[in-house]
Amino acid sequence: MSQDVHTTARLYLCTDARKGRGDFEDFVDAAFTGGVDIIQLRDKSLEAAEELELLEVLHSVAQRHGRLWAVNDRADLASLAGAPVFHIGQKDIPFAAARDFLGKGTVIGMSTHTPEQVDAAIAAAPGRSGLDYFCVGPVWATPTKPGRAAVGLDLVRYAAAAIERAEAGDSGRVAGVVPWFAIGGIDLGNVEQVVEAGARRVVVVRAITEADDPAGAARALLAALDAGADADAASS
Repeated sequence: MSQDVHTTARLYLCTDARKGRGDFEDFVDAAFTGGVDIIQLRDKSLEAAEELELLEVLHSVAQRHGRLWAVNDRADLASLAGAPVFHIGQKDIPFAAARDFLGKGTVIGMSTHTPEQVDAAIAAAPGRSGLDYFCVGPVWATPTKPGRAAVGLDLVRYAAAAIERAEAGDSGRVAGVVPWFAIGGIDLGNVEQVVEAGARRVVVVRAITEADDPAGAARALLAALDAGADADAASS
């Protein structure tokens, strides 16, 4: 499976270890079955050994579905597990250090929360050794990021416009290969607003992790993304 699959990914899921339910393998299998493109294990309560065990499970399920899986924050664990995707926040290991450590073969993404950070992410994208994707948010306040103020839809609109400017300028070659995702409190009830603001890809958590039918929830979100994009195209 080519890691360039990330360039066409539209639905990215972050999940904890689901310790309370004890169904991690079944859950990620269902999510991939429903159409999730990338699953990131993000659980600050895990010891390194526990996380590596769960990453082995995630790797196996992702490989079966031909999808991608991601490690958050810990470049050492990403390296040990052979993760195809690694995600960092603004206060985590610097991007350049992560690239040096993990090499050119790893897809690396970054969170952004301000217009300046969006601009920096786009500027960091040129070339295969550059940044591979970025996330914009949190659009709405979310308990998965306590204390992080919501940025609202304005930053989503800013990111969409910034990509358009890049496409129209000399760096147009960059914009076509640097996917970006809206993240933060996104669910079936508000995903249409995110699409209207210019996003074509989303990261979700509770919209799938709290669903009785994770596969069905993923399918519904993808259908909403399609419907929103079609409506936007028709009105333009």
